[in-house]
Amino acid sequence: MWERTVESLSSEGLIRSDAVRRAFLKYPRYLFVEKRHQKYAHLDEPLPIPAGQTVSAPHMVAIMLELADLKPGMNVLEIGTGSGWNAALISELVGTDVYTIERIPELVEFARQNLERAGVKNVHVFLGDGTLGFPPKAPYDRIIVTAGAPEVPKPLLEQLKPGGRLIIPVGSHHLWQELYVVEKTDDGRIRKRRWGSVVFVPLIGAHGWRG
Repeated sequence: MWERTVESLSSEGLIRSDAVRRAFLKYPRYLFVEKRHQKYAHLDEPLPIPAGQTVSAPHMVAIMLELADLKPGMNVLEIGTGSGWNAALISELVGTDVYTIERIPELVEFARQNLERAGVKNVHVFLGDGTLGFPPKAPYDRIIVTAGAPEVPKPLLEQLKPGGRLIIPVGSHHLWQELYVVEKTDDGRIRKRRWGSVVFVPLIGAHGWRG
C-alpha cells in the first residue's frame, strides 16, 4: 500500500525527483508511527505521534524535500524531529550526518527508537530549542523547519551558508501559515519567496512562539 502512495504522489507531481522517490520507498512512514497507527500510514494525511504532536502528511513532506533540493554531501539541520521520519528521508538524500533538534524529551526518545529500528545511522537527534539552531555544526547548506514560526528566527539565518536554503512555515499560531523558501546569496543577502499556504504545529522557543 505504501508503494501505491508513493506512485500517487509521483503521478501528481508532488514527488518530482528520482532521489526523493527512492528515499520514500526506502523509509516508509509506517516505520515511524506507533503500531496502532501503522495501518493508516499510507493515507495522505497527518497522523498522531506521542506528546500530542503529529507526523506530516506524505504530500507535505515530499513538497518540502523537493523545495529543499537536497544533494549528496550537504550539511543539513532539521528543526522539529517529531517521529524522525523526515530526518531519515533527509539522511538518505544527503548520505552524510544529519542534525535534528526536538524540544520535547518524549519525542527525542521516540525518534531515536524509530531511527534505530529503521537502520538509520547518520541522524543525530538533540534535545533543545530549535529556534536557536545548532551552532556546533553550522554553517548549513540547508535548514528545514517542520513547525510554524511567527517570523524566520535570526539564528537560523545566521547559521545558513551563503548559497544555502531554508524551508520554513511562517504565520499564525493556530491558523494557516505560508511556506517560505529563504535563500542566502553568496554576498549574504536574504531572499524570500512564498510557496503557498500550509498548516503546521507552532514552533516554540526563544525566537518562535513562547510555550
